[in-house]
Amino acid sequence: MGAGKSTVGRLVADALGREARDSDADLQDRYGQTAAQMADTVGADVLHDRESQVLREALDRRPPLVIGAAASTVEDPAARDALTRAFVVFLDGPPELLAERMLSSGHRPHFLPDLERMLIEQRERRLPYFLEVADLTVDATRPPEELAAEVLAAFG
Repeated sequence: MGAGKSTVGRLVADALGREARDSDADLQDRYGQTAAQMADTVGADVLHDRESQVLREALDRRPPLVIGAAASTVEDPAARDALTRAFVVFLDGPPELLAERMLSSGHRPHFLPDLERMLIEQRERRLPYFLEVADLTVDATRPPEELAAEVLAAFG
């Protein structure tokens, strides 16, 4: 959350002539609620199951898409398995910066009142999975255009 995957994804998709998909938008289209609303109404486990399902379906689409996936998906073994067929980029940023960016957007759930603490805990839990699936890790503190250029150079 807050790493820039939607913006970078659109830039990469445009450069490759591919469709960009964002799991947050896909979830809202399918279920009529934001991820934050789903967390409140159906709970985090159902939200994360839905995020994984949306990712796996997007990975099956042809021609291949550029997908901005919810970070929770790396915790699901089925999603990690599906990601082996894709070029995966991990946009990595410090929790304090990501927490600051999250304040400007209410569509992602805040599972703890202290966003920085929440992101630190999520990062500790998810980092081994990110490193397992990622073909490329980039520093999300840089401008989106620089990140997209790095992704395109590595993908190329």
